[in-house]
Amino acid sequence: MVELFEDNVKLFNRHSTKGNQLKWEKDGIWYKADYTGYEGLSEYIISQLLRKSTLERDEFVIYEPEQMKYKRRIFNGAKSGNFLYDDWQIVTLQRLYKTRYNRDFMEDTWHIPETKDRLKFVVEQVEQIAGLKDFGIYMSKLLTIDAFFLNEDRHMHNIAVLMNGEGKIKLCPFFDQGAGLLSDMSLDYPIGEDTVVMMEEVNAKTICSSFEEALDAAEQLYGYNLKFSFEKKDVTKLINNVDIYSDEEKERVKTIIFQQMRRYQYLF
Repeated sequence: MVELFEDNVKLFNRHSTKGNQLKWEKDGIWYKADYTGYEGLSEYIISQLLRKSTLERDEFVIYEPEQMKYKRRIFNGAKSGNFLYDDWQIVTLQRLYKTRYNRDFMEDTWHIPETKDRLKFVVEQVEQIAGLKDFGIYMSKLLTIDAFFLNEDRHMHNIAVLMNGEGKIKLCPFFDQGAGLLSDMSLDYPIGEDTVVMMEEVNAKTICSSFEEALDAAEQLYGYNLKFSFEKKDVTKLINNVDIYSDEEKERVKTIIFQQMRRYQYLF
């Protein structure tokens, strides 16, 4: 357990439809407190399973579960190393687009009728504004992660690039997986309900409401860019290593991942 204080608090204006978690930074480590359920468990499991994928190590942020004492309360959550250095900062796609056109990126994207055209629009705009290449491959990987792990809170406010003080822009590692794996127990997915039924109720937010439709569009446009290599025993071992979450929470996470392994066998 780590004790945190007011001077460790970090405030961000990145909008989330799932609420805003308390966040701190201390000695180069970032901490996030759970807000709606077991976000920290979700961050941990997803990032650790991404180790067993075709992603390079610098393409995603690794999280570990942690308990945090702040004032008089103890929070469950996750910690991660700080991937920002020198004068680099996170710039969301919403901010990037708003700065260039003074328009809402999400709104302009969703005015386009077809899912595939929406994704193409997003990719082309970011490549044009930021001068990046192969952003379609980046989005393909991101949409694969979100579809598999059911991250329902991925939108233009939490897809980002990195920018330094000279205006140079590069790809941002994949982060912010806390809304995956039905982590919101407070409202949308209470413990005790049928996990498989609730999995069918989860909606995506990036370019359409269907994870499978978004992933299909990405694969048609930009190909297959991510494969997994973990097995059920790897998932079980990871979950059993965590002792700050309940057995019910951990069992639900395991059920979700096993279901997704059957659904997306071609990704293995």
